[in-house]
Amino acid sequence: MGKVRSVYEQNEMIKKIIIVIFSGVIMGIALNMFLIPANVFSAGVNGIAQLVSGILEMSFNMNLDTGILIFIMNIPIAILGWVKLGKSATIYSLLTVVSVTIMTLIVPVIEVTDNQLLSGIVGGVLTGVAVGMTMKYGFSTGGMDIVSLVLAKTTGRTVGSLMLIINAFIVASAGFLFDWESALYTIISIFCTTQVVDTIHTSHQKVTAFITTAKPDEVVHSIQQELIRGMTLLPGKGAYSKNNVSVIMIVVTKYELYELEQATYIVDENAFINIVPTQTVLGSFWNEDQQKEAKQVIKGS
Repeated sequence: MGKVRSVYEQNEMIKKIIIVIFSGVIMGIALNMFLIPANVFSAGVNGIAQLVSGILEMSFNMNLDTGILIFIMNIPIAILGWVKLGKSATIYSLLTVVSVTIMTLIVPVIEVTDNQLLSGIVGGVLTGVAVGMTMKYGFSTGGMDIVSLVLAKTTGRTVGSLMLIINAFIVASAGFLFDWESALYTIISIFCTTQVVDTIHTSHQKVTAFITTAKPDEVVHSIQQELIRGMTLLPGKGAYSKNNVSVIMIVVTKYELYELEQATYIVDENAFINIVPTQTVLGSFWNEDQQKEAKQVIKGS
């Protein structure tokens, strides 16, 4: 069992590293091939870095790369992430920032299309894919994504909606410093980003899982090692096999589904899982901070 879990954790680490590299490549393409050439601004710190880079070039004739500015601006936000999101999430977020920085230096700044609207939409969608994929695996591309994750935990609002509010500053700045046409295209680009993020990152959406298994005790124990969620055991009987089974009912977020599936199939590869959408949950449904505190108590006992 311990060996199987160790292999699982190694696979998860490899998967996260692949996501880090993938996100860096996607962000590099979005910035250098679509947003920067079209004078359309990205969301969050990336957009602020674009603004600062543009101001330095216009006012002081200084050509400072956007990727380097992204890295510098992420340092204080990384400290916030370390405190609020934990060591693991912050480390992977920093690795993603480094990946984005490197890729913006490697990917050439070229104009794929002279259509500013098309560049804004494609750049926004690509940015949303990079941000959403990292958040799905528990970290981020850094910058305002970390701020949005922290605020999402405390307010209960979706990450995408919070990003939209935070990025109003970038839109206003783009309008005042450059031109309002760029600001309007920036709104479209950021809207595309937030929609893609909310489609991929689904921690606010809840589902009910019914797990049919012949090994209820082992499955419950495995799930409890990964998730702090209440479970209900229901008796069952196979209609065809006539064998006695148990049905575990558990409500989780879509973000936790992957961990639930892995925890189940590690101990019972023949388990049957039925996922049902959940409209409303009444009663105690712990958020990530409450789960983290409970895990710390369990480890300390």
